[in-house]
Amino acid sequence: MLDHVDVGPRSLGAYTHIIGKEVVEEIRELAAPLRGARIAHINATTYGGGVSELLRSIVPLYRGLGIQADWKLISARPEFFNVTKDVHNALQGGSCKLTGAARETYLMYNTRNAQLLDEQYDFIVVHDPQPAAIRHFRGPAGAKWIWRCHIDTSEPNETVLEFLLPFVAEYDALVFTMDAFVPPRLEHQRVVTMTPAIDPLSPKNVGLSEGICQEIRAWRGIDPRQPLVTQVSRFDPWKDPLGVIQVYRMVREEVPGLQLALLSSMASDDPEVWEIYSEIIAATQGDDDIHVLTNLIGVGDMEVCAFQTSSDVVIQKSIREGFGLVVSETMWKGTPVVANRSGGIPIQMEDGAGGFLVDDTEQCAERVLFLLRNREEARKRGLAGRERVRQRFLITRLLADELRLLASLPQEAESPAAPASPTSVAAGSLLVSSD
Repeated sequence: MLDHVDVGPRSLGAYTHIIGKEVVEEIRELAAPLRGARIAHINATTYGGGVSELLRSIVPLYRGLGIQADWKLISARPEFFNVTKDVHNALQGGSCKLTGAARETYLMYNTRNAQLLDEQYDFIVVHDPQPAAIRHFRGPAGAKWIWRCHIDTSEPNETVLEFLLPFVAEYDALVFTMDAFVPPRLEHQRVVTMTPAIDPLSPKNVGLSEGICQEIRAWRGIDPRQPLVTQVSRFDPWKDPLGVIQVYRMVREEVPGLQLALLSSMASDDPEVWEIYSEIIAATQGDDDIHVLTNLIGVGDMEVCAFQTSSDVVIQKSIREGFGLVVSETMWKGTPVVANRSGGIPIQMEDGAGGFLVDDTEQCAERVLFLLRNREEARKRGLAGRERVRQRFLITRLLADELRLLASLPQEAESPAAPASPTSVAAGSLLVSSD
């Protein structure tokens, strides 16, 4: 049996003060036809990335609506995650030879995990490339299968894409973050786009007072009298942490006493993280104003919340980005963001809401410096960002999108195949009320 992540039900009513009664009732109506249905979400890890955070919030909401949702984890040895990290990077445009041994490892562990999936479900949602072949080895088993790709696959390595496409093609629906991420060679009758979202009531996003934030910062060695810039991201070359350090050093020439915090969770399915961590430690050695903070020293959701809330500017310098939930997390707290114009980040920060989009290291440093010197402009952009998140990027909107997709699949089985072009679930998404 696949490992089961223990989560309890969560009442949708808890979000009424944020999204309004009308939206809550509309979501309940969407869920009504699915009450009693069994849904499994399958991924690779319980921590260290946006997928696990989404599942930790949305699975309990399903349960609170009377839908029997489970969160399942695949199991594998490090050799498998070494292969899937290469596959992940290749799908984002990196190089990968995908040797015969690597293919065999990938298929062997997907076969084993398919055999461990011995429970019956009405819907099975498989997240990202690690478990993508489970559908092939498990067979339909009376369920509707959805593959949810959370990464930027707009320019994938052709060898890796060719390897995965036959497995992906067997799913009943494919979900990408945005139309641009749908690989040009992909042909499928049901492709939809759906942006991720944050949970405003999670420990990471719940409001903290300024006093508590300052206490947490002081506990982690941050001088509350000096300005602070922060990046919260996996230690991954695509997140460009070394570029963030370069930005900090450029800005510090104009802002003496500037501090930098790099917060990260070391994910269990990411073997590359240790190499990047070592590079960061080497690059920051001797600078007491750079603070590298990870779950290895007990940094968790509360610290992330405190740093996103109380930093003067948050940087997200991603070279490639599926969506970048940390951007919406920061905007929700009213803190200005300077972010690379990559992946799903521009969707979140359209028209300057939340901060500035940039294209290179020099622009990033210029915009960070501008926000540090223009506090009122920083405050205005931060508040605009919070409102944009409230309208478009909360977990309740994502829940509504998913409910619509699930409800549509049985009917489509009895109707002619849909055209192969992508369609956007988000286009019909719920907007929160203006209460």
